[in-house]
Amino acid sequence: MTERETTRLTAWSHELRQVHRRLRDALAATRACLAEGAPGEAATRDLLLYCHGFCTALDGHHQGEDRTLFPAVAAAHPELQPVLASLGQDHTVIAHLLGGLRAAAERAAPPEELARHLEGVAAIMENHFRYEERKLLTVLETLAPAADPADVLGPL
Repeated sequence: MTERETTRLTAWSHELRQVHRRLRDALAATRACLAEGAPGEAATRDLLLYCHGFCTALDGHHQGEDRTLFPAVAAAHPELQPVLASLGQDHTVIAHLLGGLRAAAERAAPPEELARHLEGVAAIMENHFRYEERKLLTVLETLAPAADPADVLGPL
């Protein structure tokens, strides 16, 4: 294996970590917007923008994993099927929670309700990311899906 190929393989695990970091940052920015937002139409628009950006990014990340990454991992490591199934179930739960967050933001729900939605997403998301990193990072260092990392993991 050439140095370039080794670097490319290792890059998948680094890229997954980077995408997770960016999503964590987006969640933190959304929480900060809620905490600092003054009442009124401008604050509601700002929060909607943050929520929309965060929800879209997280949904896109999970759809890419489900569509491309997980099938590649399953093909190379069939023993990881239970892990991938669990991660896929998490994606479904997180998508449902994101739908609730979007709906609450779109109807300008009270800050306390929005904070509850964000806390729910944050708890499941963080648990999911840690499990995924623990179970898949080493595997990703030996896997080279024939796809653009941004299409698989979301924008870096």
